[in-house]
Amino acid sequence: MERILVVDDEIGALTLIGIMLERGGFEVLKAKDAHAALNLLEQETPDLIILDVMMPGMDGIELCRSIRARTATANTPLLMLSARGDADSVMRGMEAGATDYLPKPILHHDLVAKVQKMLGQESL
Repeated sequence: MERILVVDDEIGALTLIGIMLERGGFEVLKAKDAHAALNLLEQETPDLIILDVMMPGMDGIELCRSIRARTATANTPLLMLSARGDADSVMRGMEAGATDYLPKPILHHDLVAKVQKMLGQESL
């Protein structure tokens, strides 16, 4: 079972995304901010990482750069989620090393299909 790390400072969003992914057949690791995510990545190497862009302290763009700078996660598929779906925000995310970008709010089917595609699974 693939493991996915979800990083979001909003507990509601973290819970909802976790439920969507668990229903999609994935194991979910959760972190409420960039520091918690980086600490978790010291012990775990997930198959895919989902980041919220807007977080207090270190935002998703900076966290993405930090994740890409680590040898263990340099090539891990990384999906950015953001309420800001404008072209500039998408470009910043992609330039920081995101594999793909999904605007919020997200629908269950869209999220699971995107994750399956990023992990090379064919949707059933």
